[in-house]
Amino acid sequence: MTNQEIRTFIENAVKENRVMLFMKGTPDQPACGFSMRASGALNALGVQYAALDILPDPRIREELSAVSGWPTIPQLFVDGELVGGSDIVMEMLESGELADLLGVEQPAPSDAPAPEEQPRQAPIGIENRLS
Repeated sequence: MTNQEIRTFIENAVKENRVMLFMKGTPDQPACGFSMRASGALNALGVQYAALDILPDPRIREELSAVSGWPTIPQLFVDGELVGGSDIVMEMLESGELADLLGVEQPAPSDAPAPEEQPRQAPIGIENRLS
């Protein structure tokens, strides 16, 4: 694949999926703690989301950063807009902003599952055709 094809694939993934997470590894097997926290936050809210592993080809990360203007991984997009990385996602989870943005109910503090908990709804798997 060319760099332009990778960029087009990324742009389409962001457009076609209301909630799109680019991460290291997969929601079932995150390859770093930051990606684990970001996917865990989405899992804790029970939202359906698409995820793409950026590790198979370094050009995926390069093109993603060129598209988003954000240098670090993970990157969460909602409704085609970059929300941010792990720290921002966790702050938004704790404040209730993430639940509001996603249109879901914020779990009560005593009912809130740990972000690393398994998803209530399975994430949408995007076939990684970029490797």
